[in-house]
Amino acid sequence: MPMRTMLLRHLSPASALPNPRRSPASSPQRIPARARPPPLHSARTTALRARRTPMAAGETGASVSVSAAEAEAESTQAFMPDARAYWVTSDLIAWNVGEQEAASVCLYASRAAEMGLSPSNGGIQGYDSKVELQPESAGLPETVTQKFPFISSYRAFSVPSSVDVASLVKCQLVVASFGADGKHVDVTGLQLPGVLDDMFAYTGPLGAVFSEESVSLHLWAPTAQGVSVCFFDGPAGPVLETVQLEESNGVWSVTGPREWENRYYLYEVDVYHPTKAQVLKCLAGDPYARGLSANGARTWLVDINNETLKPASWDELADEKPKLDSFSDITIYELHIRDFSAHDGTVDSDSRGGFRAFAYQASAGMQHLRKLSDAGLTHVHLLPSFHFAGVDDIKSNWKFVDECELATFPPGSDKQQAAVVAIQEEDPYNWGYNPVLWGVPKGSYASDPDGPSRIIEYRQMVQALNRIGLRVVMDVVYNHLDSSGPCGISSVLDKIVPGYYVRRDTNGQIENSAAMNNTASEHFMVDRLIVDDLLNWAVNYKIDGFRFDLMGHIMKHTMMRAKSALQSLTRDAHGVDGSKIYLYGEGWDFAEVARNQRGINGSQLNMSGTGIASMIESGMLLMGVIHLVTHYSKALILVCS
Repeated sequence: MPMRTMLLRHLSPASALPNPRRSPASSPQRIPARARPPPLHSARTTALRARRTPMAAGETGASVSVSAAEAEAESTQAFMPDARAYWVTSDLIAWNVGEQEAASVCLYASRAAEMGLSPSNGGIQGYDSKVELQPESAGLPETVTQKFPFISSYRAFSVPSSVDVASLVKCQLVVASFGADGKHVDVTGLQLPGVLDDMFAYTGPLGAVFSEESVSLHLWAPTAQGVSVCFFDGPAGPVLETVQLEESNGVWSVTGPREWENRYYLYEVDVYHPTKAQVLKCLAGDPYARGLSANGARTWLVDINNETLKPASWDELADEKPKLDSFSDITIYELHIRDFSAHDGTVDSDSRGGFRAFAYQASAGMQHLRKLSDAGLTHVHLLPSFHFAGVDDIKSNWKFVDECELATFPPGSDKQQAAVVAIQEEDPYNWGYNPVLWGVPKGSYASDPDGPSRIIEYRQMVQALNRIGLRVVMDVVYNHLDSSGPCGISSVLDKIVPGYYVRRDTNGQIENSAAMNNTASEHFMVDRLIVDDLLNWAVNYKIDGFRFDLMGHIMKHTMMRAKSALQSLTRDAHGVDGSKIYLYGEGWDFAEVARNQRGINGSQLNMSGTGIASMIESGMLLMGVIHLVTHYSKALILVCS
């Protein structure tokens, strides 16, 4: 049966304030006009790019353990080539060089990152090993060109079987070409996702694993030279102890006593980072974190299945889920968690703007939703509610405009806007499309950003909405990250395996077409992290559907794996009926992923007939021009509200 789905928006008084996005001028890279989706999404994904989550007072946070001044001074002297070559499998390197300028090609490695160009002849110096590569006349195999179609015309060079590839990927690496006269012609760095997928693709445990008597930690970091875990005395206290992890095939792990539970920790990763051309000690949170301290400064080692984290009757929520006979019955209402109750006087002041507001069944907002539910509304779509940058989790740091003062200004004055702009970097308003860690609820929406509150209160919110007849859709933003590089509290993934989780262009620069720091789900472990995260939200928070921001920037393979994994969930085994979980997303086809240049992507055209819906939002948000294009059972339906 063809699907007919409508999407409505929740507009609270706060929505009358200026758009929460900030100026796109501060973004890493402006999207060319021809590559941009229509204006609405641009407004939603560009204007807040420059906002970063403040660090808790007195904390160094999850940053690199060298000062910014030292890093900057050293980087100016470092050997920092671009990265135009691709190490695509354990035995093949691809490089777009001609035969004349590359009569011979060599691979160079330095574990201590001491390479540079000789001032006398421009050759490579300071390397530990040098390997001559042999040209492959047959070119790149089909398995490689399918994974990396945009480099299908590159020349292929074979790596000798005697090379210890697992050791070399931990080093500073370059390839250099030489002419027939033996003179150096060109040099460039390498992009490693292909070889990392070929050698280190991993399906075992990641994050924290709890048993009756022990806790084990597992971190995928095949390019790291060493990994330790630093345990802290609470969310803001000093280091208690540091424990070394052991590596096995790219995965670093350690097992300790159950007493580790509820500690706060960070990983200390010794890794070569190409953005600084140095081996650095990077402090990073756990990509598979299930708990955090304020602003994500530290990971909280929590057993998400602990009974103390469950609201009453949480395990029986599957029995209370609102009836859903068919996806064709779905009607969706879009809602921002802060907007829902920020100005609702029927909610206790300490709970306004957060998860707890939904537990006030008699509040104006919940009564409004109940009426909509009675009228046929089926789903509430929550704007991003995972840990994102741009809003300080510590409420005492927030600043607000004086609304009484605003009321005194003339209607045509520019003073209102000036007052809002003056505090926009320190107010609590943000749509949340700047992800830091996907698997943990946002701390600014919790009564306490440290400890269990964000977990318990998020579950209470889902439970409360389900009990008034509404299923919950989570807005997931897997197409980009707020930050990358070895510095800053909001960079996590790129500190652990630099250059792997982000999508880079043919010069090695990070693509920013999705807003900033585009992710690369064509890489095995990025694909896995996305699917694992969806399962986390579906099982641990009983989410009923997912709306994918810029789905076209995610590979179709990832979307189909996600659908299969979610639909395999059962009430008996997981406490969830996966067959009722609804998936839809923005099917734009633009920029570097357009026309399947990076592989078959999740664009509207490619998703036809898959049972995953494609939605398009066009026009200005407050004008309410909403289009939903849905492909279901090979039917194309356009619904305009």
